Amino acid sequence: MTVTIKKSRACGTVTAPPSKSMAHRALICGALSSDSKIKNVEYSNDILATLDCVTALGAKVEKNCDTVMLGGLNPFISDEVTLNCRESGSTLRFMIPLCMLSGSKITLTGSERLFARNLEIYEQIARDNGILFDLSHDKLTVCGKLKSGDYKVCGNISSQFISGLLFALPLLEGDSTLEIVGDYESEPYVDLTIKSLNNFGVIIEKSGRVYKICGGQKYQAQDLTVEGDYSNAAFLDGFNLLGGDVDVTGLDADSLQGDRVYKQMYEELKQGKKQFDLANCPDLAPVMFALASVFGGAGFSGTKRLKIKESDRATAMAQELKKFGIDVEVFENDVIVRGGELKTPNEILCGHNDHRIVMALSLLCSITGGSINDSESVAKSYPDFFEKIKSLGIVIENES
Repeated sequence: MTVTIKKSRACGTVTAPPSKSMAHRALICGALSSDSKIKNVEYSNDILATLDCVTALGAKVEKNCDTVMLGGLNPFISDEVTLNCRESGSTLRFMIPLCMLSGSKITLTGSERLFARNLEIYEQIARDNGILFDLSHDKLTVCGKLKSGDYKVCGNISSQFISGLLFALPLLEGDSTLEIVGDYESEPYVDLTIKSLNNFGVIIEKSGRVYKICGGQKYQAQDLTVEGDYSNAAFLDGFNLLGGDVDVTGLDADSLQGDRVYKQMYEELKQGKKQFDLANCPDLAPVMFALASVFGGAGFSGTKRLKIKESDRATAMAQELKKFGIDVEVFENDVIVRGGELKTPNEILCGHNDHRIVMALSLLCSITGGSINDSESVAKSYPDFFEKIKSLGIVIENES
């Protein structure tokens, strides 16, 4: 679907959508409890993928408006089932260790782009535990039982591997340790996992780079509300750097979300800072690249993992910013957005089937006007994004 955005200014108040990161974690923990209530859930495609997977594994799930009642998942008891992870990397990597608890043959399916992402850490763990790990271009089958013990995980590939193990290891009979080796990137996302586990009565002790996990723990039923999402709020707040007057509400000032750093980055961008490190907040890359193009350019480090997102985000943004007359240089772990005059694109912009690319380009189109294809991809994390920015005064001429 293609959406056309006219030159327009955003003004008004808007509530940040629920945090997708926290919702994934709360729903998995809730499913593993006896009977939990999770409120303020937005049914993006990624969240629906997680709900489908816990249901397939045996959880009872009931949706009522933005509230989900769920529980009863015993990961040690499972028939041979198939889980559809759609395009959700969080769902896939969070669920794999839980699928290694029953000893049954479980298949996880999804898009080819999803299975192009690195799974080598789990493959090595499966090999060490004698677990079948049969990976193809669009599915993974595991069969075997994960054991408690001492694990080492590289910290510079994805924090999702660490979080996935932290969901499963406390359920095993024996105690375990999880040591992070090498550079530790995106640690704030692991902090979110620890917070969610604590909310449900599962305790993880951290000593330096080692997580100590007592076995035999149980997830306790909870009634909680998902906090607002800093990752997607960054796109709404971005209009303020483009002459808008938007008040984004519903964000927890004390949140552990790593992407809360966007507020500081925006201030620094306005003040003329020209160098930013995205290693701990890679999801901010598209919006930061877009805004940097308006503020005379900037350099970004810690960008190597952008290749394994929904698109190759650095390359994708370079291609699209070129249509605005902005040059971008992409290196192995760095990106340079050159200064230049932002021009109205004379061709349709490509969203690269990536929700964050589409939302970032929408900000620029509010200045220049323009059309973006793959606009439906916002449903991955923020299904009503266009309705929200319309309510702020952004003129969307047509959708086709």
